[in-house]
Amino acid sequence: MAVAETAVAYVPPRSRWSQQRIAPWVFMLPALLFFGVYVVWPIIQSFQIGLYEWDGFSDKSYIGGGNYEELFDDDRFWTSVWNNVLWLFLFLLALPLGLAVALFLNQTVFGIRLIKSLFFFPFVISQVVVGLVFAWFYDPANGLLNELLGLVGLGPTAILSDENSVTFGIIAAGLWPQVAYCMILYLTGLNSVDPEQIEAARLDGARGMKLLWFVVLPQLRPATFIALVVTMIGALRSFDLVQVMTDGGPFGQSLVLGLFMYHSALFEYRMGYGAAIATVLFLIMSVFIAFFLWRMVRGERQTG
Repeated sequence: MAVAETAVAYVPPRSRWSQQRIAPWVFMLPALLFFGVYVVWPIIQSFQIGLYEWDGFSDKSYIGGGNYEELFDDDRFWTSVWNNVLWLFLFLLALPLGLAVALFLNQTVFGIRLIKSLFFFPFVISQVVVGLVFAWFYDPANGLLNELLGLVGLGPTAILSDENSVTFGIIAAGLWPQVAYCMILYLTGLNSVDPEQIEAARLDGARGMKLLWFVVLPQLRPATFIALVVTMIGALRSFDLVQVMTDGGPFGQSLVLGLFMYHSALFEYRMGYGAAIATVLFLIMSVFIAFFLWRMVRGERQTG
């Protein structure tokens, strides 16, 4: 009888342990199914379509790596890659700018909520609206930018019509809402900064940049990581601003990979070629994101 009671008493912990291991997967199963159907499977299909010559209507013709060979000989592809690189590095300016604005707004003074809402406003505006606003701003005939340049004696400048400046003009337009997004992340992070560490650092004589660099920024590492990844993804998949402001012009000099894929697939009726461009873009994004994930995990292990 004692042996039976011991056996019965020994089973429930095992069952509870198995339930604790299975329960999270049960709750995650719907999300994993949706992720697999709507994310993973379309990615696999894109890889497959990139191996075919297909106009989207007739039967597909298998050509293996033909689309990729043509892609690497296409000048438009290399122009798009170079523009995406410019987007990537210049878009990272959103992080220090967003941090600077967040530090400025992280105060308890009269009217600061109104000022915060004004800085937050660009983030809630549609990218199409941002593109239209900046297209008007850059207008060489009636735009505000050339009115301001005229006040200092400079002539009108057609930024969106100049192949040397068009990409920089579009990136500047994209930075406006992106700085607002990074500002929101850093404001949230600043609310969780330990005030005791701040006071201790001040008692030790830390002020200004030294306090920011050695005390505040380490505590903002999660916000910085999220801002960095989201900003990189936004830069690499840039499409809407370019399409609204120039549609890749002038002479294709503002093309990015997302817009190049769009033109190839929907206007040139080359679905396989567009899928090959999408595959290259996906691989580039995966490399950058995997690198920063690795850096973050390694940093946490070293600090832990």
